[in-house]
Amino acid sequence: MRYRNLILFLVLALVWGSSFMAIKAGLEYFPPVLYAAVRYDIAGIVMLGYAWYVLDDPIPRTRGEWLLVLIGAVFLIAAYHSLLFIGEKNEAVTSASAAIIVSLSPVLTTACARVMLPSERLEPIGLAGLVLGLVGVGVLVRPDPSNLLSADVLANLLIFAAALAFAFGTVLMRRLDATLHIESLEAWSMLGGALLMHGISLAIGESPTGITLTIEAIAAIGYLSLFSSALGFLIYFDLLAQLGPIEINLVSYVAPLFAAIAGFLFLDEGITTATTVGFLIIVAGFALIKRETIRREVNSLRATSMAQSDD
Repeated sequence: MRYRNLILFLVLALVWGSSFMAIKAGLEYFPPVLYAAVRYDIAGIVMLGYAWYVLDDPIPRTRGEWLLVLIGAVFLIAAYHSLLFIGEKNEAVTSASAAIIVSLSPVLTTACARVMLPSERLEPIGLAGLVLGLVGVGVLVRPDPSNLLSADVLANLLIFAAALAFAFGTVLMRRLDATLHIESLEAWSMLGGALLMHGISLAIGESPTGITLTIEAIAAIGYLSLFSSALGFLIYFDLLAQLGPIEINLVSYVAPLFAAIAGFLFLDEGITTATTVGFLIIVAGFALIKRETIRREVNSLRATSMAQSDD
């Protein structure tokens, strides 16, 4: 049991990182938003069953609890995944580059918190970290000044917008004076988000006739629903209780490594210098923003290690 948390952390990074490859692979057989909706139809049912198993009452009861679910459904599920899946449809977007842009979420969450939660100050060095993170995205996207509205640039910007929607939703939840068991929140948000995405899919002209059912298509949707979503979130809940929100946030910076490996192995995607440099710049920005928290975590781990050695 000594390495339990480390093993679970790596499994979580694996299933979340490789999900970008599974998204990319499945988009050959599904319209993008409908693909995301079906994923969360399945994952939401699985999570609701789990919530019903572990909780005495998994149904939100108060106005505040349902508002939490609404925010989760709109921003964390529907907006995030609709934009991500549409962005990944572009051939120029690789599994690794999509994962790296999404890894900017903790940085964007800090920026949103600074605007929406005035009590959370962002000092000059933290602002420098935010700018550094955005520079990292610029290195990845590499916009051509003569053609800023190219399909490739717009696809990457959609993924950036997905990360921003997730960050905004996360901070909006923190503004509410309400709490809800995370299992219940995730289950109902997934189902609500899936319903919204079905509506978006119809509104933009997608049709179930655009689905091509093959072994590869079933494998992709099954992996995303059961492993990346259901299993991934169960591991996340466990590690959140064991490690806390700061350490678990680091999964965002390990997942792109697995995304790159999965993309290379299954989709023959290359890893460019710009991808590597952009990733390192975003990580540096995160380190600047969270420097004090990281220092406290390191000191706490060191003190715990010393105490165990004395015993």
